[in-house]
Amino acid sequence: MEKSKVYFTDFHTDPRGYGLPEKLKKLLKTAGIDKIDFEGKFVAIKMHFGELGNISFLRPNYARAVVDLVKSLGGKPYLTDCNTMYPGSRKNALEHLECAWQNGFTPLTVGCPILIGDGLKGTDDVEVPVRNGEFVKNAKIGHAVMDADIFISLTHFKGHEAAGFGGTIKNIGMGCGSRAGKCEMHSDGKPTIRKDSCRGCRLCQKECANNGLVYDEKEHKMTVDYDHCVGCGRCLGACNFDAIRFRGGNSVQMLGCRMAEYTQAVVDGRPNFHISLIVDVSPNCDCHGENDCPILPNIGMFCSFDPLALDQACVDACLKASPLPGSMLASNLQIPGFGDYGDHFTNTHPDSEWKTCLAHAEKIGLGSRDYELIKM
Repeated sequence: MEKSKVYFTDFHTDPRGYGLPEKLKKLLKTAGIDKIDFEGKFVAIKMHFGELGNISFLRPNYARAVVDLVKSLGGKPYLTDCNTMYPGSRKNALEHLECAWQNGFTPLTVGCPILIGDGLKGTDDVEVPVRNGEFVKNAKIGHAVMDADIFISLTHFKGHEAAGFGGTIKNIGMGCGSRAGKCEMHSDGKPTIRKDSCRGCRLCQKECANNGLVYDEKEHKMTVDYDHCVGCGRCLGACNFDAIRFRGGNSVQMLGCRMAEYTQAVVDGRPNFHISLIVDVSPNCDCHGENDCPILPNIGMFCSFDPLALDQACVDACLKASPLPGSMLASNLQIPGFGDYGDHFTNTHPDSEWKTCLAHAEKIGLGSRDYELIKM
């Protein structure tokens, strides 16, 4: 079988020539993105707008380059991401958009609308069958993500405290899941309700289809009926006061498998293209309200029609690079008795694991880990 093609260029520019946004557009054209029929089509460009306080996320300039290229090819692009499962600056659409604006992503700067994929409270999702799914039969994906005719991912490749690294599969799989979908990927458990935060508004009860929530008339608080609760997570998106929590019950291996299956649901059956930039490789996810110094040097820009091959190429490039002095990675390696795993991402977060995710993605037919790297 023919190897998947992954295209690469470094971050060097000619002062007399064009800058990095133009170089990115040239890379995408070289990879054949213009072979997709964009004319009159709605194009979802999935990216991460960064948590407030974090400044390692991709600059809006890169998003603008992709948007301008899509528009030049006749497409109707919009940037999108789904709300977060955890309390923060992006748990509902209003806060999420405000966060994006503060981080520089506005229709003026990126040249297109910004839509939060799973709606105001993270409950606007659609169940999508997972082809060859073993752990997820129907993924809960943000409605605005699935409404697109064409799907493009634009990923900041970085470290991650559970998944090892946050690449294309994590950007798509975890990022396109609604709040209930994220809950499904992260937890095997059922919710708990913090009585000190519950206002007794009953909004969560309206979302429950299984009689899993019971209102305590004496305390004026919501409670969980664990005999009826199925752990679907829809109540999570309905609560405006962060009173509902799910305990993380999944192993990192299970998390990786479910992210791969969610990615399969998002891309299956429609044109898709994927971009990943290895720049400002922070040790933690951009979901953090802060970022540490990069663990690895800036390597370059990668793209492919195959999301799995793209992740494999990016991790291979990172593993060949040398740790940056003073980073979390370098500091860990200097700890007396620290066991060197021979893997930059595991050395940064020894409890993380990424190989299962890529192996499972290949098993279910998401793509191939066997690739040809074509340098521009």
